[in-house]
Amino acid sequence: MSKPPTIFKRTTNLLLGFIAKNMVVGDLLPSEQYMTTVCQASRTVVRSAIAYLHTRRLINGLTERQLIRQPIAEDYFDVSELESGLERIQQVMMERVFQKDMQPGAEFSEVELAREAGTSTVSVREFLIGFSRFGLIEKKPRGGWRLCAFDPSFARELADMRQMFEIAAIEHLCSLPPSDPAYKELERLIAKHQRLVPKIKTRYGEFPALDREFHTFLIGLLNNRFAQGFYDIVSFVFHYHYQWDKSEEMERNSYALQEHLAILHAVAERNPGKALNCMRSHLDSSRSSLLKSIRARGQNPAQA
Repeated sequence: MSKPPTIFKRTTNLLLGFIAKNMVVGDLLPSEQYMTTVCQASRTVVRSAIAYLHTRRLINGLTERQLIRQPIAEDYFDVSELESGLERIQQVMMERVFQKDMQPGAEFSEVELAREAGTSTVSVREFLIGFSRFGLIEKKPRGGWRLCAFDPSFARELADMRQMFEIAAIEHLCSLPPSDPAYKELERLIAKHQRLVPKIKTRYGEFPALDREFHTFLIGLLNNRFAQGFYDIVSFVFHYHYQWDKSEEMERNSYALQEHLAILHAVAERNPGKALNCMRSHLDSSRSSLLKSIRARGQNPAQA
């Protein structure tokens, strides 16, 4: 028998985690639409995860879906199984850039990435060829690869596409009824942002992860695989690019944190016009910060 696909196992673990934190015995599972948001997966995968819950006797059936016991450790899939080779390669790339191991112009080989990711060079080559279409890396004439600096035109195009998706996400969120489970996640995000506010001067390094959580939640509401794939590139460009420009990092993150809260509060107040204006302001700030960082590097060739 073939192994269950990675996305199924990850989705199941996320659903189990949600149940453990948010439900008690006797509760009914939330709607499939909400579970696709929680698990960042399609309805088909979510339904497979629900069927797994039934086989493990966590729920009483596939129709009523009432919780009859809490998850235990044996219900979860082994975390080591959840990363595909492609995801490991991407993670290695991200970590190396984040740790300043790879600056613009840095060269690397397929062999070293394959060794660090524990995958084959064929898998690495396929990933790099696909990733290179965004202009962030390029193949060297005599072998190997090079990380490219992002130019202003690339940043503007990316910001334009980002605005299209995220404005659509805000419009969709504001159209949901107050009873929609997405508003529970909204409350959780507000609380998480508020906890960071008084600590931002010393713990501003925690903001990038929170920023990704915030935007991933919004993009997930669209239930659009193309939007989700695009946001991986957005995250790479905006946050990993900032690692090469540490100037005003605390101020930049502090300001963005307040912008997030303004958006979240406007949505919670059921004020679509205000929420959209706050989101546009936030995206304009992100665009300006990125372009400023690119210009700063252009004036300092030592960074390139």
